[in-house]
Amino acid sequence: MAFDKKDKYPFIMNKTPTFKISTLGCKVNQSESEAIARQMEICDWSPAGHNGASEITIINTCTVTQKASMQSRQAVRRAIRANPGSRIVVTGCYAQTEPKAFEKINGVDYIIGNADKHRIGEILAAGRNSADGHTVTIHNDIRLSDPLKPSQTAVSSSRTRPFLKIQDGCDAFCTYCIVPHARGPSRSLPVANVLKSIKALSNAGYQEIVLTGIHLGRYGCDLIPATRLRELLDDVDRSKLIQRVRLSSIEPLELADDLIQRVADSPRFCRHFHIPLQSGDDSILKKMKRPYTVDAFRQRVAKVRDQIPDAAIGVDILIGFPGETDAAFRNTYDFINELPITYLHVFPFSARPGTPAARYPGKVPPDVIRKRCEKMRRLGQTKRQHFYRNFIGKAVEILIESTRHGATGLLKGISSNYMPVLIDADDDQINKLVTVKLTDQINNALLGSRV
Repeated sequence: MAFDKKDKYPFIMNKTPTFKISTLGCKVNQSESEAIARQMEICDWSPAGHNGASEITIINTCTVTQKASMQSRQAVRRAIRANPGSRIVVTGCYAQTEPKAFEKINGVDYIIGNADKHRIGEILAAGRNSADGHTVTIHNDIRLSDPLKPSQTAVSSSRTRPFLKIQDGCDAFCTYCIVPHARGPSRSLPVANVLKSIKALSNAGYQEIVLTGIHLGRYGCDLIPATRLRELLDDVDRSKLIQRVRLSSIEPLELADDLIQRVADSPRFCRHFHIPLQSGDDSILKKMKRPYTVDAFRQRVAKVRDQIPDAAIGVDILIGFPGETDAAFRNTYDFINELPITYLHVFPFSARPGTPAARYPGKVPPDVIRKRCEKMRRLGQTKRQHFYRNFIGKAVEILIESTRHGATGLLKGISSNYMPVLIDADDDQINKLVTVKLTDQINNALLGSRV
């Protein structure tokens, strides 16, 4: 039986076909999905809604770990089953590093790597349809990517606190990390475009934005003339375009004294730093090709705590790197235990093909990694609870989000220092900054009452 494209794509003659996007992975991926959605709308596609049928289904994948890759494949298969008759577009980091993994999945129409993900709307609008059931793969060398363009940044969002991508790519090549291969070299959005995007988000009614990037601390190094993240924050603060600005993850050695001071000096910048540590053992850090020592990391945390005593400090930990002995893990655990941090993100080591660490000897058994992760997460939970308790009885300003807490029905807000606060409020308070007094602690949140 001959394949008739209209059997699968009966909407081809429609003027406004619909689309939906499923996103896996990091804040940058989420920001890029918003930018893709914006471009799709410009190209005359309409959002299908969360549960609506769609003619185009885009899966923005992640491959930072083996589990992320597996979840990406599962998401693609799930989208094919849930959206019969929809064109399936696979993009993102996994599509960039291993496009053949998706060519094997029957039902995928497009595979578009990171180098071209910002052109998805244009590609579809140009009518580059997959013919007679074959997959179209658009995969270019990410190392040759052009400078970051405003079109790759969203100026609208479904979130109360939108992510604004101001940097992409990484030149570090840590021995365990596939990201440089998926994202290419470091590239920055020019300062004028950053301010223009912030103004657009502010005009759309947002009170807080999150500045994000793959290697945020390298912002501006590639621009002509070169600039720094600290100088960008100066410009953002002077512009007074938006009420609150939050930084996403920033590397320890790039969290310089003057950057910490810049955040401390202005209430516009959220009292919140997320700093990747990965290991608390110097020998493991060296094998990871991380450019700092345990003592240098300790000094960065101490500087933040000294300059901004109420700051939230989040830390990434990678457990089970090859050669992580019991003693090396104890060093990491003891180091975290002594640090005045707020919370942990704990990840099990995942060997990524194409990275040096995938070939390293001294593999840690999976059950050992699992037990170590559980122990570290319990420590992180203890740290979080202790940090929250210190604020009971105090007043803080929170931005009320659209999420209601399932058990209580209360609205959730986020403080400058990243504490979730539950408050009894009506929906007309969503996306407003309000001052509350913290009265109690409930699981992983605080209870607050309006002042």
